[in-house]
Amino acid sequence: MNGHSGGTIPRQGVTERQRGGDMPEVSDGDAAGAGGRRVTPPAPAPAATTKAKPTSRVRMSAAQRREQLIATGRQLFAERGFDATSIEEVAARAKVSKPVVYEHFGGKEGLYAVVVDREVRALLDRITTALTAGHPRELLEQAALALLGYIEEDASGFRVLVRESPLMSGTANFSSVMNDVAHQVEHILGAEFKSRGYDPKLAELYSQALVGMVALTGRWWLEVRKPRKETVAAHLVNLAWNGLSHLEAKPTLITSRRH
Repeated sequence: MNGHSGGTIPRQGVTERQRGGDMPEVSDGDAAGAGGRRVTPPAPAPAATTKAKPTSRVRMSAAQRREQLIATGRQLFAERGFDATSIEEVAARAKVSKPVVYEHFGGKEGLYAVVVDREVRALLDRITTALTAGHPRELLEQAALALLGYIEEDASGFRVLVRESPLMSGTANFSSVMNDVAHQVEHILGAEFKSRGYDPKLAELYSQALVGMVALTGRWWLEVRKPRKETVAAHLVNLAWNGLSHLEAKPTLITSRRH
């Protein structure tokens, strides 16, 4: 007998684990009451991901779209020429529909005309601006360097010009630019011929020959790109100037003298 009535009193210090039961999980704040045992709380459920909205394409103004199409057409005409370029290719590269191209230019011919006209004006302005010297030899150097500089810095534009299309008139192509330059050279040569006792009427012939020589050399240099442009210009001027310095007043062909 233990002196207590009414049943057996449970012994102190018996825990739930000793009874074979499980200890309930406790928070960090209740860890002290659980004998210092820390229990990691369950990880929170991952937040639901939201789909990023696709970035909307910025709409171009009519002027911006026109410039984009001109730049695209210029590149394609330089790469492939007029005949091998199609409106479908222009539209695809510019990421627009064909009707947009037709709306701005009416067709491939209209786009090509705008591209060529711009290049003609750019090249002509470059050459005429460069012709500032008074001495004929310096003018030759300036014209040669201006053309070679254009080829070096804007090869695509030059390719557009030299890939002439049968659809274009004689007022908007590479030949027309060279003709304009030749006319300016003609006036200078005319005065020079007169002062040296040569027939000034022949200045037109010589100006066409000189400008043509530079133009054809430029087309060749477009592909080879060596030697450097200053060297090419120096040799062109050497040939042209030394030839002009020793002109015969009335030249004849050697073959004709034998008959």
